[in-house]
Amino acid sequence: MAEESAKSKRKMNPPVIASAATPEETHPLEPFFPEGAKVLMCGTFPPQRSRWSMDFYYPNFINDMWRIFGLIYTGDPAAFVDKEHSTFYLPEIKALLTEKGIALNDTGKNVVRTMGNASDKFLDIKEHIDLDAALRALPECHTLALTGKLAAEVAAGITGCALPKQGEYSDCEFPLSDGSVRSLRVWRMPSSSRAYPMKLEKKAEAYRRMLLDAGAL
Repeated sequence: MAEESAKSKRKMNPPVIASAATPEETHPLEPFFPEGAKVLMCGTFPPQRSRWSMDFYYPNFINDMWRIFGLIYTGDPAAFVDKEHSTFYLPEIKALLTEKGIALNDTGKNVVRTMGNASDKFLDIKEHIDLDAALRALPECHTLALTGKLAAEVAAGITGCALPKQGEYSDCEFPLSDGSVRSLRVWRMPSSSRAYPMKLEKKAEAYRRMLLDAGAL
């Protein structure tokens, strides 16, 4: 009976699948490029705005990126968490990123959500990041940190770099349109989404290793 009930619910509430009318979304945030940044950290694309707790990267209150950073830089995963207002302490986050030389952007510039949700698995990237322009704007950046499998796959496709294993990196030479060639270390990081089954402390270990290698710790 329980199985039949579950089947009935699925029939009544089928998943939202993209059609020709599904709108293409353009990335809603400006890149965060502090002067002297050594690291460019990129996810895939922000969640729907209804899930935002602030106007910045990793805005979903149940996303753990800023808890990971809190644990790494202060020893306290709640250091940047404004629990009372279900948001994060954005000025403090920006100050830390600026001090440590960490830039933020995403690999998707224009996307379609094929199932109407925030999962990378259901994102159709129509236009990816202009990595050439980003790196020319960040002349001291030699580390790319991709937060999740899809972001890493996009970056590997752009750079021609081998797709790293999770928590590992690949090195490559990326020619820029100004005639220079940038030596890049491309890291594939675990997703900070709670949907990804890894303990916060384990994720923080992987990010700590990347940041230490990049000179951002």
